[in-house]
Amino acid sequence: MSLVDTTVDRPALQRRTIATLQLAQVPGQAAIAGVVAVLALFVGDLLGDDRLAGSGNAAFTFGAALMAPSFSAFSRRRGRRPALMAAFMIGACGAAVAAFGGQMRWVWLLLVGMVLFGGTQAASLQGRFVAADLAEPGEGPRAIAAVVWLGTLGAIFGPLLTPQWKKLAPHLGLDPSVGPIAFAAVLALVAAAVISLRLKPDPLAVVGGIDPTAHRAQPVKSVKRSWISIKASPMVQLGLASMIVAQAGMVAVMTMTPPHMRDHHQAGSSPYVIAVHIAGMYGMAPWVGRFVERIRPERAVMVSGVVLASGTAGAVLAGYHRPLIFVGLFLLGLGWNIGLIAGSALVSSGVSVGERVEVQGTADLMMSFCGGCAAFASGFIKRAWGFHLLANGTSLVALSLAVFAGMLVFRPRPARLL
Repeated sequence: MSLVDTTVDRPALQRRTIATLQLAQVPGQAAIAGVVAVLALFVGDLLGDDRLAGSGNAAFTFGAALMAPSFSAFSRRRGRRPALMAAFMIGACGAAVAAFGGQMRWVWLLLVGMVLFGGTQAASLQGRFVAADLAEPGEGPRAIAAVVWLGTLGAIFGPLLTPQWKKLAPHLGLDPSVGPIAFAAVLALVAAAVISLRLKPDPLAVVGGIDPTAHRAQPVKSVKRSWISIKASPMVQLGLASMIVAQAGMVAVMTMTPPHMRDHHQAGSSPYVIAVHIAGMYGMAPWVGRFVERIRPERAVMVSGVVLASGTAGAVLAGYHRPLIFVGLFLLGLGWNIGLIAGSALVSSGVSVGERVEVQGTADLMMSFCGGCAAFASGFIKRAWGFHLLANGTSLVALSLAVFAGMLVFRPRPARLL
């Protein structure tokens, strides 16, 4: 293991690190959001069946899950910078493959490309943990929120620019729906370049977290080792539960919102609804970070469950009052934001430096895997029982998370012996 570098001005490096991660988040999130805005409708049209419309989103979410332990192991041995660069570059290659598959109408190749595009999602998720490497004790949520927040620009502009990318695509000989996917490859490369040029020195090296002799990427063994640390801490378990519920619930409802709106002849408004949703996911992050610090992450998880449930309930009521779809999807994004920041802070602070990177990789693996399952299943649930059951089921799960957090927060403490 490398030694802690005491010669570095850590506050200055932390500011530079956060600025670098923020700059990379903008094109990275623009790539992801632009693809999400068209993917479900595009895959549904290619297959002619809405039940499989969520398979594209599921593919890149599964890809992020599968890559998370490998990137964490790579970070442990080589550092954050090369791991993030590799993740963004794999994501760029995946977007290019997916664009070619979509252009050729080969759904299987489109899905393979989306699995590789999961590297972009994995890099964006890992960025929040990088921000916490150099954070002072108790300031982790604020550092995580600072990185999440700047992703707002890309995450909003991605869907808003989607119509322009679709118009430009035919001039390049591409199908309109392929345009946003092709541009996502360029944006992922831009994010990789930002990391390459600016993430120096490596923050993990400064805190002594690099170990060249650490285990190589072996996902099964990594998860088993991490699970020992997770089981030892109820608060880490709560953080993991918060991340999983927030991600799975958000992805399930968000994925089926564009097809649901198309069913009600509102497809033209779906990019704007997704933009408002993503504003909720990222736009409030600075205030969410301070809020989580003030009330403590474990209490913030309770709030996250309630806000998520409110958002999904609003999405259901939108069938009767159409403008509520904007309110519901905004609250869904805000609940995800609170749950992700609070959960990430609990996971990062609940384990030692030597265990942290591996546990973070396992947490992202489980979060992304459950999100992928939710995305894939959402189309079948919507087709079989309707959008309202999908949203109401998500509300119940979110409220269960709030109850679980409340049980840990308000459980009786054992009396201390004098």
